[in-house]
Amino acid sequence: MKSLILILLLLSGSTTTFSQSESSKDAKLKAHIIDIEKAGWNAFKTKNASWFKENTTAGYLQITEEGTFTREEVIASLNDCTVKSFSFGDFKMVKLNKSTALLIYTVAQDGMCGGEKLPAKVQVAVNYVKQGGKWLEAFYMDTPIE
Repeated sequence: MKSLILILLLLSGSTTTFSQSESSKDAKLKAHIIDIEKAGWNAFKTKNASWFKENTTAGYLQITEEGTFTREEVIASLNDCTVKSFSFGDFKMVKLNKSTALLIYTVAQDGMCGGEKLPAKVQVAVNYVKQGGKWLEAFYMDTPIE
């Protein structure tokens, strides 16, 4: 009986350790994806087309209140935008499987695109996929919020 109790205690301890290491991995992944996403916003502000070519999938899609855009259309529109500032909040991440993650957050922004003022605050949902050992943005969607 003592052996059985000892085995159960050891197993419960290893499960806890496994869960902690998994959540630690998820926290590292979340921080990594947030870093990529912030770099993407900086690329948007500085009109850095290379960032979009290197950090989005070939089939990347973006949905905003203006419509749906491909990666090529987003890159072509960079020069039509002027971003003065932006700040982030409320990051949440859901790891959907080992190669897919969903990041949700808010952005307060000040800028113009195509002669129109950008919404002051948006809720963003971004889907990342791991391809060839690298996390890439596959889908971006934002909607204005109060």
